[in-house]
Amino acid sequence: MEDKITKTGTTTIGLVCKDGILLASESKASMGYMVVNKDVQKVFKIDDKIGMTIAGMVSDAQQLINILKAEISLYKLETDEEMKINAVAHLLSQIMYSRRLYPYYTQIIIGGIDSEGSHLFSFDPTGSCIKEKYVSTGSGSPFVYGILEKDFKDNMTLEQGKKLIRDAIKSAAQRDMASGGEKLWIAEITEKGFKLMEEKLK
Repeated sequence: MEDKITKTGTTTIGLVCKDGILLASESKASMGYMVVNKDVQKVFKIDDKIGMTIAGMVSDAQQLINILKAEISLYKLETDEEMKINAVAHLLSQIMYSRRLYPYYTQIIIGGIDSEGSHLFSFDPTGSCIKEKYVSTGSGSPFVYGILEKDFKDNMTLEQGKKLIRDAIKSAAQRDMASGGEKLWIAEITEKGFKLMEEKLK
């Protein structure tokens, strides 16, 4: 998993829902044409109400996760305040842009809730940061976007969003050989905090 050549070919999804944010992924990791692991976690808690998905090189993504967690912790210690999602997104964008000539080979989705509401951002390897209502990254994303474009609606409930995610990731797993595995990971981020759930990918 730590090896630079290990990739999470991947389908990840982020949705803004009426009562919070949903982040999700399947669980396959590959190395070329070989499946090296069918049970890889690609959705992570970054702070109490902030989550992140990864697609691409595992080691690069792990490095960014560790940097973000450390920076958020330092900010909270120094200011005794929660870091806003916009600030976290700006920080990550700057970190990735600073390495644009030798980039982190990963695509990131960050979502969370703060005093200003729900926020969802996507990032490419050079640090481009785009605010989204729904987004997908990874090799399975072309198959996902057709379903998201058709079925996503503003103010969806969390349960409606989970159904949409299940349908979209199952579609990607059937068509993209780098997506699939044994599990579907879904993170639910609400005013109550971050809750990560796993279920069988059928």
